[in-house]
Amino acid sequence: MIDLKQLREHPDLFIQGAAAKGVDVDIPRLLELDQQRRELLQQQETLRAEQKKIGKETGPMIGKLKGQLKSADESKVAALEAEIAGLEARPAALKQQIQELDDSLVSIEPEWQQIQLKIPQPPDPDVPRGTNADDNVEIRRWAPDDWDWNKSFEENRGFRPRTHLELVHDLGLVDFERGVKVAGSRSYILTGHGMQLHQAILAMGMHHITQEHGFRATSVPVLVREKAMVGTGFFPGGIEQTYHIDADSTPGPGQDLYLTGTGEVGLMSLHADEIVEADQLPMKYATVSTCFRREAGAAGKDTAGLYRIHQFDKVEQIIIDKADEQTSRSHHQAMIGIVEGLLQSLALPYRLLQCCTGDLGTKNADMIDIECWIPGRGEEDSSGIPMGEFGETHSASRLYDFQCRRLNLRYRDENGKTVFCHSLNNTVVASPRILIPILEMHQQPDGSIAVPEALQPFMNGCERIGP
Repeated sequence: MIDLKQLREHPDLFIQGAAAKGVDVDIPRLLELDQQRRELLQQQETLRAEQKKIGKETGPMIGKLKGQLKSADESKVAALEAEIAGLEARPAALKQQIQELDDSLVSIEPEWQQIQLKIPQPPDPDVPRGTNADDNVEIRRWAPDDWDWNKSFEENRGFRPRTHLELVHDLGLVDFERGVKVAGSRSYILTGHGMQLHQAILAMGMHHITQEHGFRATSVPVLVREKAMVGTGFFPGGIEQTYHIDADSTPGPGQDLYLTGTGEVGLMSLHADEIVEADQLPMKYATVSTCFRREAGAAGKDTAGLYRIHQFDKVEQIIIDKADEQTSRSHHQAMIGIVEGLLQSLALPYRLLQCCTGDLGTKNADMIDIECWIPGRGEEDSSGIPMGEFGETHSASRLYDFQCRRLNLRYRDENGKTVFCHSLNNTVVASPRILIPILEMHQQPDGSIAVPEALQPFMNGCERIGP
């Protein structure tokens, strides 16, 4: 949620920010409603002050007149009763006016609130302008010493690569048919070494982020209230990607619940509606959780297999800190460095992409994607062999106070003033998607998989999968 004071003072910042992100939202209408609302609240405040003043003044007067009424002769009774009725009518009239103003506020606040929730975080000025992911800008690449970006996989390794679909079939690592039988399209069953590899990479990710980088390991619910989804900025815009459990469809009292698509929702919601002390910051949390996404509308050959699925597991990291832009920028770079260290230990070639304004999403001021090189993706050569392509495996976001404002998450500064915190998040590792580059980059000529050395301790020392 945006800062209404800032919106009033700098409406063009938000109008241009929404346009840069391709978000259709009527900001002038919000300003109009906001002005109406402020005027109504001011009128209410004035009337309540008058109501309080009259109450103090008329109470004794009414009491005095009622005392006179008891001993008054008939010629004065009517006048006294009329005077008492007039004094008693003034607070009632004010109460009626206040109620009418309340009704007016109730009538405009839903639209006022709805438009606010749709206004995106303006992108940082140094984020490149663009309309979608095609306009993202490559920052840099990394690859192990034995990988030449100017050569194909076959030229680098001396044999033609198999896709992950071929590898998991030949090695018995995934059963797609039974997955679909049980749960429908985009479902899968990890089996044998496939499940072990999945569990190992998650364990490695949690060890990496908690033991080597000091993040606090924390479990979170994956079934959450709507408030958590709205608070973290995933609603209203992303509701079509979310699995919904309707309270009316379940026995007993309750409320609607939603399956989360990232551990970020639970982690960020831990401190919703709290005021934390400054010396508690930064708070650094990491979780591993099952994630659910409908992937509505996703299609194409490069979404086949384990790349775009409805259920997966992810190690997520978040940081909550003081409201300082430079500190947030520093955290952002550090989080990216943590993931780079993990990928380099796995010897996986990757690149960093600066996301353009049109690919940032509603809540991010800036976002850096990390894409691993996947030999089995992309266009095919004349022999029908894929030539390789990058695939997104990580995403690091800087949100400033956008999320914390929606969550009402604040801290006390050195002057005792409450300030909304800043937040950031980043994928540590998401599986089974990360298994695709691991399998394809570490495949051997005989069809086996060489387990990366850094992953072997989490695989009970297993060095090779397959014949």
